[in-house]
Amino acid sequence: MPVRADKVPGSSHTIYLLLLGCVCSPTSVGRWLPSAATIFCMVRPFPGRFPDTRLRRIRQVPWLRRLVAESALSIDDLIWPVFVCDGAARCDPIDSMPDVARLSIDLMLEQVAQAVELGVPAVAVFPVTDPQLKTPDGAEAINPENLVCRAVRAIKRERLDVGVICDVALDPYTSHGQDGLVDEVGTVLNDPTIEVLCQQALVQVEAGCDVIAPSDMMDGRIGAIRQALDAAGHSDTLLLSYAAKYASAFYGPFREAVGSSFGLRSDKKTYQMDPANAREALREVALDLAEGADMVMVKPGMPYLDVVSQVKQSFGVPTFAYQVSGEYAMLKFAADQAAIDGEKTLLESLLAFKRAGADGILTYFAIEAARLLQ
Repeated sequence: MPVRADKVPGSSHTIYLLLLGCVCSPTSVGRWLPSAATIFCMVRPFPGRFPDTRLRRIRQVPWLRRLVAESALSIDDLIWPVFVCDGAARCDPIDSMPDVARLSIDLMLEQVAQAVELGVPAVAVFPVTDPQLKTPDGAEAINPENLVCRAVRAIKRERLDVGVICDVALDPYTSHGQDGLVDEVGTVLNDPTIEVLCQQALVQVEAGCDVIAPSDMMDGRIGAIRQALDAAGHSDTLLLSYAAKYASAFYGPFREAVGSSFGLRSDKKTYQMDPANAREALREVALDLAEGADMVMVKPGMPYLDVVSQVKQSFGVPTFAYQVSGEYAMLKFAADQAAIDGEKTLLESLLAFKRAGADGILTYFAIEAARLLQ
């Protein structure tokens, strides 16, 4: 175990040293061996001592706190996930997500226009597929006239100055609720699924999608989709990989919103990541970058800020995080009960993403946060 040397005799500053327990416990090497940057941060001198140094001086007044802030949150950091459904003038509230609703395309356009007016740079469109269109093979995913393609075309017809991100995964379209194809015993099939994902990505791009965002977690799908896009003349289309997507319990309200929870008979632990693992996330990110990902995503967000930080520090690439439905719901319900200050808490939660290293944040708070940040 690492121990702390609080004071070096005769020194005017405190130095933190990491003493590896390698000799006593060789099995601890992998867990405690730090990077060169970590060692530097721990052994470099921190100048000053009390009472000559008083860190409260730089916290005295608002202008000074703003001046020395290490992280900043702006509207430019926000991506708004929107749920779209069939019909007209349709707004179906989602019980588990207060103030979030499934919107028909006409109402979705009004809301997206409002987001653009507030300065939100991008929206992520998620379809609520009619259950009658769901099949074991998720064939509706590759229908050029499916709901998400129609929604994307509608946004593009309005010439709204906003980026459009589309999820690539089969769970909104499969009757069994899994993100991929399954065999007769329920095993999710990796390589056959990738073939369908490539077709799904192509119909979305041809509808006008700006950013393809595979969230399925099949091995090798980023490289296959990149090749398919390039071969079809879409070499400029961006790939945002859900590179570190965990098999999390925080997705419950989202699955209710899109209707994928009703057919789901088992979990997704054979392809989504184990919440216990962080180093594995770095391997996932490295593989996806090697296959052509332009940006990477960590999902969920706040419970995995350590992963966001490690990904950003390790690779330095555009790194996004998703403040998922369960996180949103917890904050909303707590605020509704006056247990917390809703506005202050939502801004603090988003600032925490920026502090961890996120370049962009998918959040259902995007509209509310944009108003507060005006």
